[in-house]
Amino acid sequence: MADISIKQFPELFDGKKIMYVHGFGSSGQSGTVSRIREVLPNAKVIAPDLPIKPQEALDLLNRTCAAERPDLIIGTSMGGMYAEQLYGFDRILINPAFRIADTMGEHGLTGKQQFFSPRRDGVQEFYVDKALVKEYRAITEGNFAHADDPDEQHRVYGLFGDKDELVHTFDLFPYRQGISFHGEHRMNDHSFMHSVVPVIRWIDDRQEGRERPIVYIGTETLWQKDGMVRSSMQKAVRMLTERYQVYFVSFDMGADGIGRLKERLQEFIGVPAWGHTVVTEQRHLLYGDYLIQGGCGARWPGKEPEPMATPIELGSDTFKTWDDVIEYFSRLGGQ
Repeated sequence: MADISIKQFPELFDGKKIMYVHGFGSSGQSGTVSRIREVLPNAKVIAPDLPIKPQEALDLLNRTCAAERPDLIIGTSMGGMYAEQLYGFDRILINPAFRIADTMGEHGLTGKQQFFSPRRDGVQEFYVDKALVKEYRAITEGNFAHADDPDEQHRVYGLFGDKDELVHTFDLFPYRQGISFHGEHRMNDHSFMHSVVPVIRWIDDRQEGRERPIVYIGTETLWQKDGMVRSSMQKAVRMLTERYQVYFVSFDMGADGIGRLKERLQEFIGVPAWGHTVVTEQRHLLYGDYLIQGGCGARWPGKEPEPMATPIELGSDTFKTWDDVIEYFSRLGGQ
């Protein structure tokens, strides 16, 4: 896609360990592993080739966790199913195949199969029979054993592609942090950069106790009066979320209006808006560093008290467009 910008974030997970758990028929040499290493150059990425036998795979992952103590585990598809069972670690589960035995039957993943990525042992194919499917069904019975643990609840993020045609497990996800993102089952650069990296940033910030300056964005600045996205808005929001703690602020509009707002934020902003949406009639009570709002940002111009954040009026002589906002924050350099 044309809007993909592959950037490096050397500050994220600097000197820390990330373990990647691959999906069915893949390996630790997949393109996803290469992308993680490129985007997070100062992290040590551990990516073992999993045995086909599910209990052997889970045993290997538990041994690897015990030896390496990863700071973050990222699992995709089948790897997300395994990663959920690696309790005590921060995890991101991407399109987790919690019902992989059913998936195998529904999508013809039985019989002779070819590995998608090269493996260190040189094996290129494997065979899935009824006995192996039964083993996978048994291993998934171990999922969610500790999902009611409050510590586990904040350690696990689930990312679910809205165009995933292979697995559909959002409704099975028992953790609070379940997020829909724009993407298919197999993760590509777009879903990784715009959906996974923001979650990696949230986790790293929490682990490091890092507090970023706060930027509030009035939702009236995101779209034009005709409902079309404002030029350069998405570019600006992506730049801001890389450097700041960003929240999207709207006036109270009733349950139906809030529902429509969330749908639009999911469509045009995506994962960065999840858990970062504020609905209030009293913007002047928001405590932060910057407040980007439009001409209608103050419901009663001239009457509402001054906000407790530096106001940036989109559409003013100084900030006529989002490009002007981008230039301003580029000069600030994250301050």
